Amino acid sequence: MQIQVNTDHNINGDERVAEVCEQIVTEALAPIARRLTRVEVHIKDTRGPKGGEDIRATVEARPEGLRPYAAHHDAAEIPVAVRQAAKKVKQRLTDEFEKLSDH
Repeated sequence: MQIQVNTDHNINGDERVAEVCEQIVTEALAPIARRLTRVEVHIKDTRGPKGGEDIRATVEARPEGLRPYAAHHDAAEIPVAVRQAAKKVKQRLTDEFEKLSDH
């Protein structure tokens, strides 16, 4: 599973941010990782320097042979937003994989 982290111009997308995001996504999606080819994480500061719950993390997972699935979460901190978005994607994909295995 390849993980790509993208940030907007309001967020300093240094190596530390990428490492934290990759670790969170790897842990969250571990149960279904073998079925994924790529995961993209997009981090955006929706309000700029104004503050508040303005970090939006979107996690898009690309499972083999299926369309991409994405989910987002807004939070005040990057790790929280990424963790919750990854959790949502994992649940959606787990449900989808279960439906496919029933057929």
